[in-house]
Amino acid sequence: MSNLKKTICHLTTVHPRNDIRIFLKECTSLMRNGYKVNLVVADGKEDDHIEDISIHGLEKPKNKLSRVFVTPFKIARKALELDADLYHFHDPELIIAGLFLRLKGRKVIYDIHEDLPRQLFVQKNKLWIKRKTMEFILDIYEDFAAKRFTGIVTATPHIGKRFKKINKRTEIVNNFPIKDELSLNEANVAKENQVCYVGGIIRVRGIIEMVKALEYGDTKLNICGKFSTPELKEETMKLKGWSNVIDHGFSTREEVSQVMGISMAGLVLFKALPNHINAQPNKLFEYMSASLPIIMSNFEYWKEIVDRFDCGICVDPENPEEIAGAIKKIKDNPEQAREMGRNARRAVEEVYNWNVEEKKLLGLYASILN
Repeated sequence: MSNLKKTICHLTTVHPRNDIRIFLKECTSLMRNGYKVNLVVADGKEDDHIEDISIHGLEKPKNKLSRVFVTPFKIARKALELDADLYHFHDPELIIAGLFLRLKGRKVIYDIHEDLPRQLFVQKNKLWIKRKTMEFILDIYEDFAAKRFTGIVTATPHIGKRFKKINKRTEIVNNFPIKDELSLNEANVAKENQVCYVGGIIRVRGIIEMVKALEYGDTKLNICGKFSTPELKEETMKLKGWSNVIDHGFSTREEVSQVMGISMAGLVLFKALPNHINAQPNKLFEYMSASLPIIMSNFEYWKEIVDRFDCGICVDPENPEEIAGAIKKIKDNPEQAREMGRNARRAVEEVYNWNVEEKKLLGLYASILN
């Protein structure tokens, strides 16, 4: 194979070294297909070697200013030291490092996980004019850089549509689950009167509404994730519905699998913000992979998935009573819920899985390196 001697270097300042998309999917896929893979991550931990992937730990940024103005140059210096055939970076903060590597004649891919201009101010209380001005500036900056990179990878079709106009070598590599990672033997699973939410816990992902919905019944909510701030957790714990919450905190993949196994449904209740409406949350497809019906926001793209595969219920994410109604429907109709779960699993096996996306990534690498 022509790629046996090719060295790849993935770069990140924000994500952890065991990040699902970066390490578990992309780096692992490349390693298993004959590439020599390095991962440079600014997490303040020691170097490591996992499954033939070399992990290089750099100093963790002390603050946001350091992350934006200092760490990218440390990352770029380490990247050049590793002398890879191709560099693949994952954070907007590293655009400047990517451009520097291009000036040095290196091949560089920018992996765009989020719609940055729309995402950046999603939790900010900004005047509309200031927000639109900053979106405009960020669009120009990202477009300028994207034209100059060897290739672009985007995590959703919505983002891909924008960048295909800018860089012809743009590939949409959806963040779909590894097909068998969270699959369960349905016959061996005893469902309990519980639903689950897995992932980072922030206000705009509906934690307040989820907990308020618990006031309308006796169903428990498993939450596997870390609250964004102590203040948000304190506010949430004061809600009446908190008595029905089982707080697992940050959970391993094995623990998440166990929680999904006993839950009746998975919740994805993002609020209708610009960066959410066209998003493809990893947790959505992981629930489906685990044969769970989904209770999800009534966004057009998400409704299309439900309509096509009959795998869940769409609700107004701002309406706790409607959320509670969907939970009750799942609880009161166990056979229908199991059928939805089987449909969800079938959708992952046929369409929404990493095996399909991996081929796109490998194809892009081959077109660049060969």
